[in-house]
Amino acid sequence: MMCAPRPPAGAAPVARTLPRRRSRTYRRAGPTARRPAAGESSMSSPRLSRRQFTIACASASLAACTSFGGKSRSDSASSATQPHDKPVKIGIALGGGAARGFSHIGVLKALEARGIAIDLVAGTSAGSVVGALYASGMNGLQINKIALDMDQASISDWALPFRSRGLLQGVALQNFLNKALNNRPIEKMPKPLGIVATDLQSGQPILFQQGNTGLAVRASCSVPSVFEPVKIGNREYVDGGLVSPVPASFARRMGANFVIAVDISARPDGAATNNPIEMLLQTFTIMGQTIKTYELDKYADVVIRPNLAAMGGSDFNQRNAAILAGEEAVARIMPELQRKLAAARGVPVA
Repeated sequence: MMCAPRPPAGAAPVARTLPRRRSRTYRRAGPTARRPAAGESSMSSPRLSRRQFTIACASASLAACTSFGGKSRSDSASSATQPHDKPVKIGIALGGGAARGFSHIGVLKALEARGIAIDLVAGTSAGSVVGALYASGMNGLQINKIALDMDQASISDWALPFRSRGLLQGVALQNFLNKALNNRPIEKMPKPLGIVATDLQSGQPILFQQGNTGLAVRASCSVPSVFEPVKIGNREYVDGGLVSPVPASFARRMGANFVIAVDISARPDGAATNNPIEMLLQTFTIMGQTIKTYELDKYADVVIRPNLAAMGGSDFNQRNAAILAGEEAVARIMPELQRKLAAARGVPVA
């Protein structure tokens, strides 16, 4: 091996002039770049201070928030002023009126066809019959079929003359309804159901929300002298129309904040009837006018009144005409109903 010659004794050492090669990393940093100190990463920029690094990170974070769904102040303000639908629970109050109650079916069919979903049902007398079927999950067409197929004799059970407190017992109606409902009790209905009857002893209304559906409906339909009073527990009950002809207040009590009431108790046109049952039914209708007016004015948002002036309360042969009258009544009231529903939901109407 060859060795470099040693300098002569006493001579000053000769400095090496071999050029230093910078690594690629430091050449990128420019002529003033320095080597990292111990513990300092060789990948960091030699001129980037901690303060600058913090500012850069914060800027990147803000940019990311803006890019990936962050809302600016103007966006938040505009979204806060946009209208949002308020939750509205729609209740329907189906009034009493004996055979005129077939018109309730037409009302329900027409509301369904227009997309008006009912959340809960309150019914009095004939309204409790249709209301129970509807609360069970049946639609208007299904109830329509039951009504047209129904034989009046199947719900008529005559009581013994002079030994009863009514012409009809009402048990046949109770059994007919329970069979159609598969014996489902009130509290098991898919839609909340309230059935209004009158306590015979106190004269106060009672709202049935649990128990035997057919029995409660029978009580609600028990027109005095036509049907026998119905005993439930230790109390007797008669027709709910005596104290609540159209149960709008009870629909409110059940939780509705928008009530559609159906009034079928209009006084018939024409001469006085000679039918004693018709006379009795009309007497109760007249007696309930003041109560009905007060209840509808205070608790109903919309009142639907089918044109049933030519139909009596005992005329079961006109069920088709009554159903059609209900459908026509909804068509007439629909602009008002849509406007009031939109207002209740907080939706501006053009």
